[in-house]
Amino acid sequence: MTNLILVMLAVLLFVVLEPISFVYVTLFKKRFKWSRITGYWRNLAVNIDRFGNYEFRSLFNVLLITDDGYKFGDFRETISSVIGKNKVAGTLNKNGKTLDKILDFFDENHSIKSIYYFDENRKYKSHS
Repeated sequence: MTNLILVMLAVLLFVVLEPISFVYVTLFKKRFKWSRITGYWRNLAVNIDRFGNYEFRSLFNVLLITDDGYKFGDFRETISSVIGKNKVAGTLNKNGKTLDKILDFFDENHSIKSIYYFDENRKYKSHS
């Protein structure tokens, strides 16, 4: 029960603090710049995406890829990167292909452009 309460508290803190953080970082920290706002939202989206890749790995490994596909679950990587690696390898199943098409609708070749390859020092390099 304690862990459930901690999860609920974490979500509540996120919901309350995120708008405050956004206003502080984008409006008060330095001079207003549109690029700071778009960068803020991009960073937030990538961090949520990385969390989703890790947190929902068991579900995604069953629902989106074939048994021999590149697995979800590395916290450093986004869902889109894993989709892209499986697209290149031909290991997306029907659901994975559908998700990839949805991503392409919003951003052409999104999953391919999102691929990160990791080197031995646990750093990543963009596909492009």
